[in-house]
Amino acid sequence: MLLKESSLAGKRVLVTAGANGIGLAITRGFIQSGAKVLICDVDEKSLREAQANLPGVMTTIADVSDEQSVERLFEQVDAQLGGLDVMINNAGIAGPTGTVEKLSLAEWNRTLAVNITGQFLCARLAVPRLRKGNKASMINLSSAAGHLGFPGRSAYAASKWAVVGFTKSLALELGPEGIRVNAILPGAVDGPRIRAVIAAKAASLGQPVEDVARIYESQAAMGSMVSVDDIANMVLFATGDFARHVNGQELVVDGYTQALS
Repeated sequence: MLLKESSLAGKRVLVTAGANGIGLAITRGFIQSGAKVLICDVDEKSLREAQANLPGVMTTIADVSDEQSVERLFEQVDAQLGGLDVMINNAGIAGPTGTVEKLSLAEWNRTLAVNITGQFLCARLAVPRLRKGNKASMINLSSAAGHLGFPGRSAYAASKWAVVGFTKSLALELGPEGIRVNAILPGAVDGPRIRAVIAAKAASLGQPVEDVARIYESQAAMGSMVSVDDIANMVLFATGDFARHVNGQELVVDGYTQALS
């Protein structure tokens, strides 16, 4: 169930990678709360499906790791939203699985290009618009791997730790102007993406997929994965008026996970 946050009505929102998974749940939550939402994605088919299923959502193609693509994205922000109140840096990739000596430089660079450089490229164009916005805020999606070690997933973990440092720095830069910046750190989120990660991890360890899946499902104290709606609800709370003094925080939604396997 998604929270309906009345203070978000009329807010102008950009969600990157908003056509699938967590991004789609976030988009749905903002639409249900009365916000005006533009989503970008690299998946044209999913963008068409989102537009068909979510009345009023606006869509555009964009690759957040590409500077020119991000510039075109913010031209669409101006044209379709007419300004910006909420920036959701959701786009990210799982990156490679394997011990560090087995990773290629290309895989490492691609993971950082999407997961942290993409947030930088969007943030630097979002901030001048947020300064003109209404109770503006930014959410950067990190991960439980943004404050815990993650064996076999070093590229992903490095990128997600970087998101936390980026977030806290922006919160200090922009807080005096009334712009809040927070990071959300999901644990294992049930869905196709984590299932693909589990399969890759099982292959790298030479273990059955079912055994690795049980580890992921039980690593939280609450004994289960979280849902996309759990993450979306934290986003809605953190960008609404109830969180008006929440700034620079690592908002962890993981059922209390102390170690990643």
